[in-house]
Amino acid sequence: MNPFDYARAADPAEAVRLAGARPNTKFLGGGTNLVDLMRETIEKPDSLVDVAGLPRRIEVLADGGILIGAAARNTAVAADPAVRRRFPMLARAILAGASSQIRNMATVGGNIMQRTRCCYFYDDAARCNKRVPGAGCDAVGGFNRMHAILGASPACVATHPSDLCVALAALDAVVHVEGPTGGRTLRFVDFHRLPGDRPDIETELAADELITAVELPPLSAAARSTYRKVRDRSSYAFALVSIAAALDVAADGTVGAVRLALGGVAHKPWRAAKAEATLRGAPATEASFRAAAEAELMDAVGLPGNAFKIELAKRTIVATLAGLVRGERS
Repeated sequence: MNPFDYARAADPAEAVRLAGARPNTKFLGGGTNLVDLMRETIEKPDSLVDVAGLPRRIEVLADGGILIGAAARNTAVAADPAVRRRFPMLARAILAGASSQIRNMATVGGNIMQRTRCCYFYDDAARCNKRVPGAGCDAVGGFNRMHAILGASPACVATHPSDLCVALAALDAVVHVEGPTGGRTLRFVDFHRLPGDRPDIETELAADELITAVELPPLSAAARSTYRKVRDRSSYAFALVSIAAALDVAADGTVGAVRLALGGVAHKPWRAAKAEATLRGAPATEASFRAAAEAELMDAVGLPGNAFKIELAKRTIVATLAGLVRGERS
């Protein structure tokens, strides 16, 4: 690990000021990803600004939505009564991710900002465009069981590892950001970037901008929601495929509102807009769910080691939505 300067910010304005005062500064929340990357000498910041002490309040808004401070610990969010009651999908997604010890340390803002990565990202002997732009991508012709089937490019086929972020994508979350010129908001679905030819640039944030909160607009009172994760082992494993889903079925048995996002399939949490469009107004049946899954995965491209994920994603979409119709919530 390289030497670095350290400062603790008292508020978001001070954090932004400290970050802007010196190039190559990183914000430090729980440190569960950044410190690991520093230890591996992949990240080499000259200074760290500790933002773990910034606001972490979880506040119910007048419209029924929730505002979550970026420094809120993942465990606290998953355990919050208002989150569990209003957004069970989010609580389940958090509990599906990492170990309880990591969830106790990790912050919401840090989870959103964690690096999209794969095993080649950590390997100094491997070519990785995320670690060294222009170096190439050994994952394309290597071990790629965990890699992307949607939105990938020849430059990178890594998948975003977060479970929480898949739920945020499905929930139409809004990210509140503070920078040198003031605050702004970004739709969560626009926050992360697909790899293109610059997979090392992962988000729409500037280096001296800080996430201060995440806002969740209210779900329909009639909507059922859940999160389902398919993985190689039941504990502390990234998803092969995950589904965050919310479904509102009208009295006539047709689909009204629907939210659907996929994890484990792309460089960013993948909002399944084609599937949602196919489902609205359709009968809430397994045949409709399969048609929606086929529409969403139409452009999926499998690699030699992960082509199975295309069918796996389709079946998981169908099973998750059918479970919601039956009243299953886990």
